[in-house]
Amino acid sequence: MKETPKGDAKPQAATPARLKILFADDEPALQELMSLELPRMGHEVTVCPDGLTACAALERNTYDCLIVDLDMPGMNGIQVISRAKEMAPDTDAVVLTGKSSFETAVQALRHGAVDYLTKPCKLVDLKALLHRVARQREWINKVRALQHQLERAEGKTELVGGSRSMEQVKRLIEKVAPTNSTVLILGETGTGKELAARAVHQHSLRSGKPFVAVNCGALPESLIESELFGHRKGAFTGADDHRTGLFEVAHGGTIFLDEIGELPKSMQAKLLRVLESGEIRRVGDNNAFEVDVRVVCATHRNLSEMVESGDFREDLMYRINTFEIHLPSLRERVGDIQPLAEHLFRRFRPSLKPGQTLFTPEAIDLLAKHSWPGNVRELANVIEHATILCDQPPITPDHLPQRFDSRKASAPKVRITGPISLRDLEMQAIYDALDRHGGNKPAAAEELGVSLKTLYNKLNQTVLSEKAA
Repeated sequence: MKETPKGDAKPQAATPARLKILFADDEPALQELMSLELPRMGHEVTVCPDGLTACAALERNTYDCLIVDLDMPGMNGIQVISRAKEMAPDTDAVVLTGKSSFETAVQALRHGAVDYLTKPCKLVDLKALLHRVARQREWINKVRALQHQLERAEGKTELVGGSRSMEQVKRLIEKVAPTNSTVLILGETGTGKELAARAVHQHSLRSGKPFVAVNCGALPESLIESELFGHRKGAFTGADDHRTGLFEVAHGGTIFLDEIGELPKSMQAKLLRVLESGEIRRVGDNNAFEVDVRVVCATHRNLSEMVESGDFREDLMYRINTFEIHLPSLRERVGDIQPLAEHLFRRFRPSLKPGQTLFTPEAIDLLAKHSWPGNVRELANVIEHATILCDQPPITPDHLPQRFDSRKASAPKVRITGPISLRDLEMQAIYDALDRHGGNKPAAAEELGVSLKTLYNKLNQTVLSEKAA
């Protein structure tokens, strides 16, 4: 078979999806034209002579797109669109209007139409408009599919544990979730503060809207405002395009500000203004606009002490602390360790059969005696480690990391004897602390006596140095 030269190859435009269209207009000539041309464009069409007939068709079938004339006897186009949105909210509506009815077209857009065409409309304009509608529907369907996959992967948010302290946490979440109150979640690192925030969101009236989690400690100080509130093109060096901020992304839903204690003082003032006014202003933009967002914050730090030291605004602390939830550490609920471990094992190994013995008593005993400085996050790392080593349950002490075996833990550590730089010693101390805390960065930072932001900066510098090398 003869190959086509690369220079002669022409990229083919993607074919738009086939739309199921309902067309309503009282002009017979236009009805006949659309019954011929819309199928030629690759779409399926049902033609109706008036609004009442169109509404009857909507009751019998579902359509991707409704093309409707605004001026029809008996039932005008706006009434048809309103009726269509009641029966099938996902139906996209396009209106046809005379140039003298421009104000009516604007009114139709306010009632849910996605676009309009003026009469007499060109077929090329109609084809381009339907192409845009088809493309937009494809993107919406892809987003919904991804959301569905994400929900299946994450599963329903479940706070595991029947201890008295966890039952209290669940009761508090049930009480505050249906409200719009700002929530502050306190607790040591790794106790599951984001999981609790997701539970607040899923039990709220906003559960069908976005949940956006932000780690304030991991954001570079120079980009925090842009990340949270967005920016306009050209607002600063490197702002090559408009950017939507995370508050805007979370519109209608919940934004979770984790490690709120790491927020710089300059950003604390701007966050306070957002919480009080409900308005955000993009970087480089003079105009503010409203957002409907519920704010849930979390920190492992003592905000009262930070206020006294001048590191945190007192007015912001009172503003975010409308309702407080304290998550207990894992060592405070030892009785929850086994159900948590079994829950995590099943999450990492979904194929496990119900009723299987997942852990030997010796393994559970070792887990119960551990101090868990990294809390549930450390437990998750331990169970994932054991899952990799364990071909078939139950998990035994041999499947647990080395630190759970006192005989292995007593073995001397290998130390570097050759020349080593101060930078290498510093990073060795950081990696050792992270290893002791199961990768828990806030706990490691606390042990090392540095801020979480400093720890992130050190790690990021190492990554950049490795890439440069």
